[in-house]
Amino acid sequence: MRATAGTIPWQLAAVVFAATSVIVGLIWDISWHMTIGRDTFWTPAHLAIYTGGAVAGLACGFEVLRRSFFTSGAPADGVTVWRLFHGPLGGWLCIWGAVAMLTSAPFDDWWHAAYGLDVKIISPPHALLALGFVTILGGALIMAVAVQGREADRHDASAAGGAEPAGIAPYVVAYTGGLVLAMLSIFTTEYHDREAMHLGSFYVVSSLVFPFAMVAAARSTRLRYGATATAAVYTLVMCVQLWLLPLFEGSPKLGPIRTAVTHMVSLDFPLLLLLPAIGIDLLMPRIRERGAWLQAALLGVLFLMVHAATQWPFANFLVSDASRNWFFNTDNIPYQMPPDWLRPMRRFAIESATQTVRAFGVALVLAVLSARAGLGWGRWLRSVRR
Repeated sequence: MRATAGTIPWQLAAVVFAATSVIVGLIWDISWHMTIGRDTFWTPAHLAIYTGGAVAGLACGFEVLRRSFFTSGAPADGVTVWRLFHGPLGGWLCIWGAVAMLTSAPFDDWWHAAYGLDVKIISPPHALLALGFVTILGGALIMAVAVQGREADRHDASAAGGAEPAGIAPYVVAYTGGLVLAMLSIFTTEYHDREAMHLGSFYVVSSLVFPFAMVAAARSTRLRYGATATAAVYTLVMCVQLWLLPLFEGSPKLGPIRTAVTHMVSLDFPLLLLLPAIGIDLLMPRIRERGAWLQAALLGVLFLMVHAATQWPFANFLVSDASRNWFFNTDNIPYQMPPDWLRPMRRFAIESATQTVRAFGVALVLAVLSARAGLGWGRWLRSVRR
């Protein structure tokens, strides 16, 4: 089923909704654990997560069955499995991700019944659930870039000249990429808490993860400021949860309770990824004709320089009393955290200058490698049509 001009296929709309539901549920679930604890499997956050998985799996499964048994001939824009089932590449990923997520649900419930509540974050059922998250969001991104590519091909085949119409697909690509960036940020959140922002390890993890996502966004989307748009979606998602969650009452139901909590605890204020994203978008057109490794070196250095120059001093503000307001919401202390830990005391973790310098050297190498991987991934995404 193809989209008309200015629209997207309903399957892509369903998968984007599913990816959004997964991210909302993931953020909500973390907030639930920081505020209430794990009181039951049937929390609203879990329902949001598994609704996303079910919607993605059902929508893409329906499309596979429709293409396989109710259309004449296999469409050119798809992948055939077992010579019988035909569907979009991103759709297959969403189906597999949905299976992984839904399989993890009873497994997770059994695991907690057998071993206790919140005994271990990285447990086998949680790892399976995380794999489902990644696969569904990756499938949504691939479906979006495939629609974007087919729109561009139709325009190239029919247009005699003039500017290429943007259409809606590039914006869907940027939005989906922003959800992926949010997911990467959430998965690595314990390494970039604000009390760790003066540690070299903070910049090592940032350099490993974020250049890949933002360079890939700049290369894959047909928007002029693709990395900026992607980082803007991430920033908006994290700001909305920061501002909305504390509006709802919540109190712990699972001990030990070390900090008094009366409202839902949000995740932290988003990292200032918008600034390096703008730099990436401004630099990439100027180095597009250079070799891939030279591009990666320039983009990696740019990311680390801008990220460190902005996030390091911003961290001083975040741990100060000036940030204790509804906008930055730095009073988001989980109920399990003792009052004498770094976050409640508004202090930084400390390491030697030698450790920091060594870590920044590692971060620089990782930023270049991450940017190089992002260039390759983004180039492949831009070529996807199926």
